[in-house]
Amino acid sequence: MTLISSRTTSRILFAALALVTGKWSAGQGLPGLRPDELVRSAVANEIKSTNQAAKYMFRQRKETPNGSQTKLMMETRDAMVGMVVANNDHPLSLEERRGEYGRIQRFVDDPAELDRKRKKEKDDSERVRSILKALPDAFLYEYDGTETGKPAMGEPGEPLLRLKFHPNPKYEPPTRVEQVLAGMQGIVLIDTQKQHIARIDGTLFEDVAFGWGILGHLDRGGHFLVDQTDIGDNNWAISRMELAFTGKVLLFKSLNIKSTEIYSDFHPVPPDLTFAQGVQLLREQMDSVGENPPHNGSSK
Repeated sequence: MTLISSRTTSRILFAALALVTGKWSAGQGLPGLRPDELVRSAVANEIKSTNQAAKYMFRQRKETPNGSQTKLMMETRDAMVGMVVANNDHPLSLEERRGEYGRIQRFVDDPAELDRKRKKEKDDSERVRSILKALPDAFLYEYDGTETGKPAMGEPGEPLLRLKFHPNPKYEPPTRVEQVLAGMQGIVLIDTQKQHIARIDGTLFEDVAFGWGILGHLDRGGHFLVDQTDIGDNNWAISRMELAFTGKVLLFKSLNIKSTEIYSDFHPVPPDLTFAQGVQLLREQMDSVGENPPHNGSSK
């Protein structure tokens, strides 16, 4: 499962990197496949999993230098529904809740507004897919040992294969979307049996221009960390995402992204829910969940 929310294009590109990557166990040594073949196989599995019908309700807690915000999120057949339930871990007042209801209700009342939201999420998903397809060719990979899964990262106690990656000098980005990959290096942890990523930790080792420098650039030293975990029935989702980037957009506007997002308490919901039905279900949950927003927690 891929979690897509309303983020800037730059943030979507880095969130997409969370989705990189026969059978193997720690006692058997290295797998019989080359690292790039493992990545290619895992990418194919990740793309396949994004098309699954399963839908979930979950909590998202985002922390930035300005404070924190907790949301209840609901996947529907139309688009993602998200309602704020707490700011700085304090539940919304009655007046704030009414305002939040009104903000979400406009998508129910105005089909054109919902269509725009649906299109935005589809466009973001296509950018994610472009990054995914590029991963096997954009980087060179090498084995770097093993680690063990833990709560909210892979499956606790299960072996994970560690790969180091750095840019492939022969790779030529087909569009400006993939240009951001040119200056990144880091590690990925892969559950080779489940063919999913448990962690990706990457850093910009040089300044990177996107849009050929016309749209802007990201500064050297930018960093991201993304964890995934099994949320049930071999469905995996992002459980933690840390972003820290600076740069410029459109040559003049400064870009400064620093945030940590925790995704937790995943519960399956009917796959055919409409947006309006999702809104109603979240409204029914706001009182009970909004009074006790978590600081962090398990993603199951």
